[in-house]
Amino acid sequence: MTKPLITRFAPSPTGNLHIGHAYSLLKAQGLATSHNGSLLVRIEDIDHTRCKPEFVESIIFDINWLGIHWTGELWFQSQHMEGYGETLNTLKELGLTYPCFCTRADINAQIKNSVGAPHGPEGFLYPGTCKKISINDLKTNISENKPFALRLDITKSISYLKAKGRWPLYFNDLGEGKTKADPQSLGDIVLARKDIQTSYHLAVTVDDHRQNITHVVRGADLFHATHIHRLLQALLNFDPPLYRHHNLLVNPSGQKFSKREGALTIKSYRDRGMEPKEF
Repeated sequence: MTKPLITRFAPSPTGNLHIGHAYSLLKAQGLATSHNGSLLVRIEDIDHTRCKPEFVESIIFDINWLGIHWTGELWFQSQHMEGYGETLNTLKELGLTYPCFCTRADINAQIKNSVGAPHGPEGFLYPGTCKKISINDLKTNISENKPFALRLDITKSISYLKAKGRWPLYFNDLGEGKTKADPQSLGDIVLARKDIQTSYHLAVTVDDHRQNITHVVRGADLFHATHIHRLLQALLNFDPPLYRHHNLLVNPSGQKFSKREGALTIKSYRDRGMEPKEF
């Protein structure tokens, strides 16, 4: 029996929705509607330093104003921290994580002084400094309560899957087709930040599983993230969803619309008198 299609729109409440969000939201709704499926709304608010309640309110207002029909209750990541912790413990018990005491300044200095530092789709990769730390130094840092993040050891993770006969991995994208996963391209990513006991990569993988998401619709800028999400799904025995990475809307300079770049918000268009049908 075929599973009912379930997709999601998952904004972070760090600002108002802009037209890039509207484009992605309409793509997700279109997929759900065309397959008689469901669209869920997830508020990705794990970053308590940047997320604000007023932006949650504006996001919901914008979604409703656009005439988007979504089902179920709002899913707030901040209300599911215990579940992320349980998943993190599973990966710890498998011996696939390690503490990282490096600051951003430390990492930048290591990369600057490194010859041929590895590159990934987002720039330089973490050089794996803390993976090589001695047991004594590790114990000293822990005893001194030195803050640390938890990273996923990509090499050990792949070896683990190879030993299980479950490597290589693939994911299916509705535009690109069957794609071989290349998690090495992102290096030893952070699973839990020093100040927040999870990360985007961990939380989104767990949420897609717990919410029974069958189709993930998101921008092409997150295509590379799917490689690491596919690895996490395999390590945690989660069924992978199908993906649809759509093209991004760009401004006249060719840059993608984003909150950081001050993209025009849905509210700004509404204040100008634009109607939802014009989006």
